Amino acid sequence: METYFENLSAKEGSGRRLVQDLGTLVRDTETLLSATMSGLAEQPRAELKAKLTRLKSSYRRLERTAASGARQAHDLIRERPLQAVGLAFGVGFLLGLLRGR
Repeated sequence: METYFENLSAKEGSGRRLVQDLGTLVRDTETLLSATMSGLAEQPRAELKAKLTRLKSSYRRLERTAASGARQAHDLIRERPLQAVGLAFGVGFLLGLLRGR
C-alpha cells in the first residue's frame, strides 16, 4: 500500500483514496489476525474477533456514507450547475481572503 501526496494534497480524490486505504487496512488486519490467532488464548481471541467485526461494520458504514455523499453532490451539481460554480467561487474567495490575513 502506497499513499503519494504532492504538496500535502492527494494525487487522486482524497476521500475515495481514504476509503480504499481503510478497506485495505481492514483486509490486512483480518489476514494478520487469522494468521496469528492460533497462538492466543480464547478470551483475547474473542475480543480481537469482536473488534474486527466492529471495524468491518464501521468501514462498510463509512463506505456507504461516502458513496451516498458523492452521489448527492453529483446530483446537486447536475441540477444546479451555475449555483455550484458560484458557491465554489465564493468559498474559494473566502478561503483566499482568510489565507491572505
